[in-house]
Amino acid sequence: HISSKAFRFPNNAMSAASLFKEFTAKTYKEQGKAFLNAYWGEHQGEAENVWTWAAKFAELDLDKAEQGSDLDEFNAHRFLESLKETKTVKEMRVELSEADLDFNKRVALIEYCIWRFGHTVSDFVKRPQGGNAEEINRCTKMMEEVQSLLASAIEKRDSAAKAEAELKAALAELKAQEDAYHQKTETLKAKSEQGGVVSRNRAKAELAQHLAEDPMPLRRAKITQEAATKKAEKARKLADDAVDAAQAKMAEAEEALQRAKLQGGDAGQGNLWWMERDLTEAKKYMPTKKGGIRK
Repeated sequence: HISSKAFRFPNNAMSAASLFKEFTAKTYKEQGKAFLNAYWGEHQGEAENVWTWAAKFAELDLDKAEQGSDLDEFNAHRFLESLKETKTVKEMRVELSEADLDFNKRVALIEYCIWRFGHTVSDFVKRPQGGNAEEINRCTKMMEEVQSLLASAIEKRDSAAKAEAELKAALAELKAQEDAYHQKTETLKAKSEQGGVVSRNRAKAELAQHLAEDPMPLRRAKITQEAATKKAEKARKLADDAVDAAQAKMAEAEEALQRAKLQGGDAGQGNLWWMERDLTEAKKYMPTKKGGIRK
């Protein structure tokens, strides 16, 4: 069992504590990147776990979600439970107190990662975070554009789906009105050919009036269907254009990430891996024929 003493700051290491607070104030995603940047050589095989933990922290942060930076004790317990930990509540409290490296009774993702893998704050803050700064900044900007374009594509896809549903309903109503119209036509034709002279003539007159123009419900259904068709066609075009824009930016970002990775070195590799992982996740929301992958 790891003692919490291993994580206390030496009296002369307040600068380390101050630097560490800058990291615990970052979002869960940025904390995850920072940990992987610092320990890429040792823990690159744990990158997927760190990514998953960041998502779980955000899910459990009921106040700030992805913009949060740490969890209270209750939700930190829930996080440990989500990892299928088989410890008692008492043991969990001990572990949480050990993971709370700045002793504020809350647990940041970076604190959990450092504790989980047996590192120290003083060692962490000495590790380089940068490297390939220009390429990473370019990739980061591209990924922000990818996320923005993807959000737009998803919104337009949902709008197109709604428009398609409206068109489907309009077509169903039009068919119902046309069926009713044709049924009445056949009924009046039959009446105009049967019975006495008076009833036949009355039916012929009613049939002539019926055939002279569409009844109001049918006219309304035709107008609605035409409007729904135009709306659906426009929505489909907007959705297709948005998907194409997102696909193009994803390809551009993927190329930039590969170029940055080829520069080599461990520094900043956590950033690159994270962006690549986010890109893979983004592809799950794209059509497979447009470079998407199955969830």
